[in-house]
Amino acid sequence: MELQLSTPALLFSAITLLMLAFTNRFLAIANLIRGLHKKFKENPDEELVVEQLHNLRRRLSLIKNMQLFGIFSFLLCVICMYLLFQGYTIAANWIFVGSMASLLIALGLSLIEIQISTKALNLELSDMEEVFRSRKGSLDFIFKKENKKE
Repeated sequence: MELQLSTPALLFSAITLLMLAFTNRFLAIANLIRGLHKKFKENPDEELVVEQLHNLRRRLSLIKNMQLFGIFSFLLCVICMYLLFQGYTIAANWIFVGSMASLLIALGLSLIEIQISTKALNLELSDMEEVFRSRKGSLDFIFKKENKKE
């Protein structure tokens, strides 16, 4: 199969949308860190805040690497198109493979980051569940765990 000039160009829109999503995740994490930093200054002994800050630091690192591999993939697509335009099809094929591999790594890191963010949300939920367990009220059915009968 011969690589055409339009093939790497198709990745531009996909990579751009992924970069936008990665940037939005980065900005959301930055806002969360600022808010938690304020909470931490008020009460440095609160274990939940410390756990969340550790979690956010890891997520921030993953998002940075997601962006890095996304940009690298985009750059390789541009180089691939240039090589195709110049007639270096074999080199362009290898550069395109590198671009796809870089994009795959970015997506894999995104998957890991999503798993970690789910753990962070579970930390928040567990904290709220403890408060609601101590209460008796009309919202008990929301937080009550169902017992499965087998």
